[in-house]
Amino acid sequence: MSLQHTPLYEAHIASGAKMVDFGGWEMPLNYGSQIEEHHAVRKDAGMFDVSHMCAVDVDGIRPKSFLKRLIANNVDKLTQPGKALYSAMLNNSGGVIDDLIVYWRGGDSYRVVINASTATKDLAHMNRIAEAYDADITPKKDVAMIAVQGPNAREKVFKARPEWRAAGEPLGVFFGAAVDDKGEVFLARTGYTGEDGFEITLPAAQAVKLWSDLKEAGVRECGLGARDTLRLEAGMNLYGNEMNETVSPLDAGMGWTVDMKAEREFIGRDALENKGQSWNFVGLKLLDKGVMRSHMKVHTAAGEGETTSGSFSPTLGVSIALARVPMDVKAGDEVEVEIRDKRVKALVTKPSFVRHGKALV
Repeated sequence: MSLQHTPLYEAHIASGAKMVDFGGWEMPLNYGSQIEEHHAVRKDAGMFDVSHMCAVDVDGIRPKSFLKRLIANNVDKLTQPGKALYSAMLNNSGGVIDDLIVYWRGGDSYRVVINASTATKDLAHMNRIAEAYDADITPKKDVAMIAVQGPNAREKVFKARPEWRAAGEPLGVFFGAAVDDKGEVFLARTGYTGEDGFEITLPAAQAVKLWSDLKEAGVRECGLGARDTLRLEAGMNLYGNEMNETVSPLDAGMGWTVDMKAEREFIGRDALENKGQSWNFVGLKLLDKGVMRSHMKVHTAAGEGETTSGSFSPTLGVSIALARVPMDVKAGDEVEVEIRDKRVKALVTKPSFVRHGKALV
């Protein structure tokens, strides 16, 4: 089967990007130096083509009731139009079908952004649940998404599109708003890097021009490689690594996205209440030479655990990882990670290493 292409595919090729298969999409891994792209986001501004992500509009008769059933977090928290909420869809056994962001666009209108690799099964699941609530599920096939991230990202977006400043500048973190007269361009102050910036959804036909104008404004093109090291440093989960349909959000460091205070029968609630939390989700900072990767054994005094993601951290200059370990293991403990049949010492930390350019460990 041939790979899918985003509206920016030709722009990536023209810039000499190294292209790879990512969930059935041909996407840029880097444009020459992954390390330089990483540092550009931490120190200035970088942009990512995230058009492979799937934006889904949720409307109809009872979309709010539908979302209260569908996800583990509570959309009652969306009390202002434009507010965003991070959560997950769960199966009946409490495993994560996908993680997602929900935006309330006012009235009975919501937008949900789901992952590319899980979009087909996500939409099938959403449509099954939506029938009982007369909710309309509309995937937005005609849009592109560009993430602009870094300490200077917002200002450079306004340099490229001065007309967006009036609506975009007042946005708080985890808020979004339409910034054009037709309501087709949605600017959200969200991201996946641990830096400030915007995720921009716009008509596909406008994507190449915006990409070019952002580049002219001094925003660096960045690929999936830098996106992964940035999200790992920020302690942000990746579907398929930190979570999947067999992993509870409580064991994936996502307990804060599960709202069991309200009397709300969301899918998977019974399983979470019955099972509780089985693993402690932590960060690891390597104390010796080597590079941690996913699915490496972690040896602790309380038993074995496993890394879920790992890499070299360009910001910290050492290898870092996210891991599930026995519940008794806490930040400050020393453990051993099995790298190529050799045990290497690592420090247990909180599962967040860098935010807003500053080291947290």
